[in-house]
Amino acid sequence: MTTDMPRAAAGSGTAPYLNLLVTMVMFGSAFASSKVVVGEMPHEVAAALRFGGGGLLLILVAVLLRGRSAPIGGVAAVRAGLAGLLGVLAYNVFFFWGLSLAPSLDGSIIVPVLSPILTTATLILLGRETASWPRIIGLTIGVAGALLFFLGVSGNAAGSTRLAGDLVFVAGAACWAAYSILSKSLLAGVDPLRATAWGTGVGGLGLIALAVPEASDVSWQSVSGLAWANVVFLAVGPTAIAYLFYYRGLRSVSPSTATVMMFTVPVFGSFFSTVFLGESFTGVQLVGTLIMLGGALFATLGAMRFRRRPASDPAFGQAPDPAPAQGR
Repeated sequence: MTTDMPRAAAGSGTAPYLNLLVTMVMFGSAFASSKVVVGEMPHEVAAALRFGGGGLLLILVAVLLRGRSAPIGGVAAVRAGLAGLLGVLAYNVFFFWGLSLAPSLDGSIIVPVLSPILTTATLILLGRETASWPRIIGLTIGVAGALLFFLGVSGNAAGSTRLAGDLVFVAGAACWAAYSILSKSLLAGVDPLRATAWGTGVGGLGLIALAVPEASDVSWQSVSGLAWANVVFLAVGPTAIAYLFYYRGLRSVSPSTATVMMFTVPVFGSFFSTVFLGESFTGVQLVGTLIMLGGALFATLGAMRFRRRPASDPAFGQAPDPAPAQGR
């Protein structure tokens, strides 16, 4: 018995990190995969196909696992639906719109890095979090890196379209930051999987409603098999599977650790966009990316020092909100 216990502990200690790593790889791959789809159909239709299918899968999983989690009441379902309108509908309108104008490489950097910067800055301005010096310095560095990134875009040959798309990505990052803040109160006490299933389902229905007018203009016979394969992958991988692995990881890993791991999304996103789509940075953009990522990480680690709780705290290790952060 004494021999088996360390092995079990080691296994249980590694598995959550592997689950979260799979989630981050899935999130990073969503940018390049979505870019393929918007290349062959309107961005409204692409978003509806991804989250219509992903929402259905999550609802089915929630039904199958209904005996393992607390049921969601009517009021909580409404609140989850409202959160889904912001975090799924509004965010993905900007996400897929940006992909139709700019490289997926830009989105994989702007959205996951700028979202926590905007979230932290907003919470500080609202007086809901402490404006410690590490956070202020980190946010300042992150904003400076973002400005440098956009200066690099303006010097690009396709700067006008790319810059417009990057600004749309910023709007998406702001939308996700607002969702992250509001979901703390809207979804407090609601089972994470059920809340996400409801939110994704409602948001997916909203995306479908927006896509209906555009769907008639799509030449469905000319949509390639590669595009359809990416639609299926997006619904199953970065949506349904990624969320399930995220929840499994958060059972044993603190939200702060999950937040730090989220900064690997730009790395995976850049890899997929570069290898599979042949996209690239300008030199100025690369420098801006490194500065922006360093500032965001510095601000996050600085905040963790002030928020660290003792291991006996019963709230330690619980997810702060029911949905994964950027890259959905």
